[in-house]
Amino acid sequence: MQGESPRNPDKTPAGATPAMARWFELKEQHPDALLFFRMGDFYEMFFADAEAAAAALDIALTARGEHAGSPIAMCGVPVHAAESYLARLIRRGFRVAVAEQMEDPKSRPRGSKAPVRRDVVRLITPGTITEDALLEAGRPNLLLALAQERDAVGAAWLDVSTGLFETGFFSAPELPALLGRLEPAEILAPSGLELGDYAARLAPEAIPSPPLVARRRLAEAFGVASLDAYGGFADGEAIAAALALDYVRATQAGAMPRLSRPAPQGRAGVLAMDAATRASLEIVRARDASATHTLLASVQRTLTAAGARLLAARLAAPLTDPEKIGARQDAWSWLLANPEAANRLRAALRSAPDMARALGRLSLGRGGPRDLAALRDGLAGAAVAAEILIAPLAGELVEARAALAIDPALAARLAEALADPAPLRLDDGNAIRTGFDPELDAEKRLRDDSRRVIASLQLDYAQRFGVASLKIRHHAQLGYVIEAPAASVETLRVHPDLTLRQGMANGARFSLPELSELDRKITEAADRASARERAVFARLVQETLAKAEAIAACADALAVLDVAQSAARLAEPGTWCRPTVTDGEEFSIRAGRHPVVEAALAGSAAFVPNHCELPSAQRVLLLTGPNMAGKSTFLRQNALAVILAQAGLPVPAEAARIGVVDRLFSRVGAADDLARGRSTFMVEMTETAAILHQAGPRSLVVVDEIGRGTATLDGLAIAWAVLEALHSTIRCRTIFATHFHELAGLAGRLPRLAPHTMRVKEWKGGVVFLHEVAEGAAGRSWGVHVAELAGVPAPVVKRAASLLAMLERNGGPLGMTEAPLGELPLFAAAAPAADPAPSPDPLREALAEIDPDRLTPREALEIIYRIKSLLAVRDADEEIPLPRC
Repeated sequence: MQGESPRNPDKTPAGATPAMARWFELKEQHPDALLFFRMGDFYEMFFADAEAAAAALDIALTARGEHAGSPIAMCGVPVHAAESYLARLIRRGFRVAVAEQMEDPKSRPRGSKAPVRRDVVRLITPGTITEDALLEAGRPNLLLALAQERDAVGAAWLDVSTGLFETGFFSAPELPALLGRLEPAEILAPSGLELGDYAARLAPEAIPSPPLVARRRLAEAFGVASLDAYGGFADGEAIAAALALDYVRATQAGAMPRLSRPAPQGRAGVLAMDAATRASLEIVRARDASATHTLLASVQRTLTAAGARLLAARLAAPLTDPEKIGARQDAWSWLLANPEAANRLRAALRSAPDMARALGRLSLGRGGPRDLAALRDGLAGAAVAAEILIAPLAGELVEARAALAIDPALAARLAEALADPAPLRLDDGNAIRTGFDPELDAEKRLRDDSRRVIASLQLDYAQRFGVASLKIRHHAQLGYVIEAPAASVETLRVHPDLTLRQGMANGARFSLPELSELDRKITEAADRASARERAVFARLVQETLAKAEAIAACADALAVLDVAQSAARLAEPGTWCRPTVTDGEEFSIRAGRHPVVEAALAGSAAFVPNHCELPSAQRVLLLTGPNMAGKSTFLRQNALAVILAQAGLPVPAEAARIGVVDRLFSRVGAADDLARGRSTFMVEMTETAAILHQAGPRSLVVVDEIGRGTATLDGLAIAWAVLEALHSTIRCRTIFATHFHELAGLAGRLPRLAPHTMRVKEWKGGVVFLHEVAEGAAGRSWGVHVAELAGVPAPVVKRAASLLAMLERNGGPLGMTEAPLGELPLFAAAAPAADPAPSPDPLREALAEIDPDRLTPREALEIIYRIKSLLAVRDADEEIPLPRC
């Protein structure tokens, strides 16, 4: 984890206060977490915890008491603002144990000196958070557990905030692809398992259970006799799932959130993409970790947080089953064909809150009135959506419509019971609507009537004591008191019924037996009203959780509808098509476009579409052409088309027909990995090796400039060999971009190789990039021209052009072996710029003809006039000193 646990004292010191003694006990139980220790209205931290938190949160570090002769470092945050501070700590990688006061100090017997009981009620970690302030609305927050089983890995991942719970069983080489797909917030794994870039998200190692014990515990957790009731689970899956459940139970102090039944995903059914491919294509995250210029951002038209999460999940894990893909396409196609229903559905979805996360908080006893109100509003929106979706429906809409049909009694009861708007916290009061519970209404009237009595008493006391400015105030320690201005203090001090309780700078506070009794009654009435409201709220939560599974299914259905309407919105203008996805091996895209680049160009330039045909007879497309002509864009747009098509979404093209791809590999763009001692070329070769080991006949491979990071001959040889392997050994659909134009000559030896090039047009000594793909091969790369466009100094560009011309005359780099070294331009120094020949200077010529010793005064005067006329025609900036006469 990024935020490592600070070092604290090992044991409770002698003479520690009861509160500090308890702090040491709890800290010993959670040594790897910061301890938020509740003390009144603050969470306080001590020792190294305080030092680490103060630095991370940029708050004041103070001291309180002593330990071993040194001050005890301390810092604190207000309870009411704790969520914002927790969010910052969690983002920094810290784990936080929250120790609450388990009893109200006011309810203890008068005179009790026993310390307030405190216990850790929750361990907050990156993978187990539920608060909206700590979560990203449009992204899942996954906890991933891994269990190693020989050369395979069992995996289980869950989202505490929504109840998602799935498992899988994978070979060890498939683990990086799983990590890239899930992007877990926190990982439970054995220490020897290689996690790559995700190692920083590793939680403290836990001890896994044996397979039989793991299966039994899972069955008990879900109330079934055997785990087999939910499908076939490998031992590794069961161990990982039990590990995840135990961790969640430990972080929630024994409580368990509502989780869906574990669903085994298996290996098949999902398009496999490794981490390098995901980074190259920037599907849901760009290379700079932002979400702006990504595939998700370019296609997202969702209206709800749950819909955004589902869309991101579908893009991260496209399907490989044409039937399931077709069901997704049928859903948005129905909405596209029924625009009135689609618009009404969008209006209903706009008011739908995040039901899944509200339900998750309520199931953990952490929900507030607004969470219950979110379910009320969500169920109301679901009822409206159900009315809009009228048979005959298509695809996913059929199941979604069925899940929306929840018993309306619960929605009606919540609408009747909850105030609108609902308060954020139950402690704020007025969460239950007046008229719903007669007993609560009676307690509220007593409480509120007592307050009106205070106003009446204030008027009476002002007349009784002769102080018109007298006020009755409530003080946290003194209860209700009379506040009098300084001018009246002496008058009231001698009154037999009043007792001076506290002096102030501008007056004094007095108590009165009548006020003390009234304070007790009002407090009791307020406490009874608060207790009754809590009881009513708890009963509503219990009734709601009794139908948790149906509510969760309804929430999932609303997310499905949101993704469907988003896809329909995308296809509405007619520039995105419904692709045909088959079990074959065809690949045909007519006038395809790059969705992210097109979105970035919107309003400034038109994107140039291109066809891409990879028939069985020519399944390898070799793409040559100059830099900046659009090769990388063409590669990526076809890979993204596969992701969109198999995610069940529209594709930016006139038409598309794609045979299912089981694995997608994209090696586009160069990057080094200096932290692991890997150069750009080493990274390139590692990724190339992964492609050659894992790709199969149903894969799609898009690679750019294999071999560019080393010497020309080495790079050409590597590119040649890789191209042959993809063509003849792996036999997969491939788009292979390169600057080694010589590879186009392999078309005669590789029958399924189709050379193509990016078209350019020479114009006035330069080149215009047309961004069009055409059959054939490029004759040159125009690299010198691109260097000039980039602003490389003119002398360097000119020298490069000269060197290039010499190389081309010698047959290029491959012809160097025949030329003497001295004749090669690489070994010839750049010729210095020759001094220009001096131009004739009439003034100097005139002076050279003069013989001063033979001049008469008249001739000298004429020469002076002549010099003046010559100077008049010279360059104004040039000054030549002349001798003074």
